[in-house]
Amino acid sequence: MKQAKMWTQITLCGCRINRLFIILITLWLTACSSAPPADVADRRQPPTRKILVHNVSPGETLYSIAWRYGLDFKALARHNGIGPPYTIYQSQQLRLDIDDASRRKPPPAIAASARRPVSSGSNSTAVAQGPRSTVNTTPPPKVNQAPRSENKTPAATTPPLAPLPSGAVQWRWPANGPVIGRYSSGDGLNKGIDIGGKVGDSVLAAGAGRVVYAGTGLRGYGKLVIVKHNETFLSAYAHNDALLVREGDSVKVGQQIAKLGSSGTDKQKLHFEIRRDGKPVNPLTYLPKR
Repeated sequence: MKQAKMWTQITLCGCRINRLFIILITLWLTACSSAPPADVADRRQPPTRKILVHNVSPGETLYSIAWRYGLDFKALARHNGIGPPYTIYQSQQLRLDIDDASRRKPPPAIAASARRPVSSGSNSTAVAQGPRSTVNTTPPPKVNQAPRSENKTPAATTPPLAPLPSGAVQWRWPANGPVIGRYSSGDGLNKGIDIGGKVGDSVLAAGAGRVVYAGTGLRGYGKLVIVKHNETFLSAYAHNDALLVREGDSVKVGQQIAKLGSSGTDKQKLHFEIRRDGKPVNPLTYLPKR
């Protein structure tokens, strides 16, 4: 009897100890959770902005480079201190890190240096922006020379450019085939429209202007023509079978500038784009209703 009573007392004592332990643990956890969190310093360095640079290759123009990166050619020229007639040089480095501030005013450091080509040789071949991509063999200014005047043409072999048409662009369809691909915004999506047809069909200038690029230097576009209509609008005609115009040519609205083909793609079609201030827009909002 005494032994049973003793075990009962021990059991009750153990229960009290367990209860007391549970209460103490509960109070300690509550105190920890109510305590203010310790300050944690963010020791990560702010991300360094990468400066994008494009090295000019033979055959490229300021317009084709701006088109490739979705930039306004005027902003690209200002950002690199380049004035009309927008002459660039082979191996010249063009900075592409254009933000809102640089669209308004070029960085002072770039304005003095961007006109010099970056090349290991003593002479750099110019990629002229004038008609027929005339090559300028005049050596660029040395590093310690003062920058050339913005309005001074690089060589006397290039005739003056014909003026651009005045007034609003009178748009027309660049081909007669059906629309087989529509414009969609966003990266990697269709930045224009695709017009079906067969090889050799006429590709027409959608508006009057001047050819500022004609070649195959833009990946994914095949044989490409870019027409400048005014200081706001450019249009592009891609995947041609043959080009019938050259850089510097003036074209009238409806003039044949190429033959439809499948260069740079697996389908016979004309890929047509309109860009306003360097940004793609839906061509169907500008072309007349069929």
